[in-house]
Amino acid sequence: MKHPAGFKSFIWTIPVLAFIVLVPTAVVLAGNGEGGFDGVVDSIETQYHAHATRIPFMSLISLVAGTATHDGVRGLHVAEFEHFDATVDSEQLKQMVEKKLGTGWELMVRETHRGGEQTLIYCHPEGKHMGLFIIDHEHGELDVVQVSVDPDHLNDSVGKYKHHGSHESTEIGE
Repeated sequence: MKHPAGFKSFIWTIPVLAFIVLVPTAVVLAGNGEGGFDGVVDSIETQYHAHATRIPFMSLISLVAGTATHDGVRGLHVAEFEHFDATVDSEQLKQMVEKKLGTGWELMVRETHRGGEQTLIYCHPEGKHMGLFIIDHEHGELDVVQVSVDPDHLNDSVGKYKHHGSHESTEIGE
């Protein structure tokens, strides 16, 4: 049986197209481990058999916060685990968080107490902003927060609330 001349070139495109479509799909499926904020929250839910309450409309709240602070705060994510009575190994939690956050995040604060309470604060440079990832476990609650802040804007905002009775001069020549 004879096939038209164009058929031979078409028949070879099928394996090439299949390769182009299937290989990236396989890579995505193999790298199924979600990271970042959702990856950390999902891992905590799985590891400790707990359910996180995610704040509804957080993306809208984050947008409003960004607008209200003139882009000083953005990318706000919050999840709360109420009645979180699981025993948490502080080193295990730290390793899980670091694995899910990925490279570039550095542990800035680690505070642990004998009662199992602990706070982890990570930072990550994001251009002009600084990403902060906070986990706070105390009094039967575990809170997970991720936010990106502009350090200069934050410094200016905090400066507005300095004690006005201070005798320090901020102007030259006084």
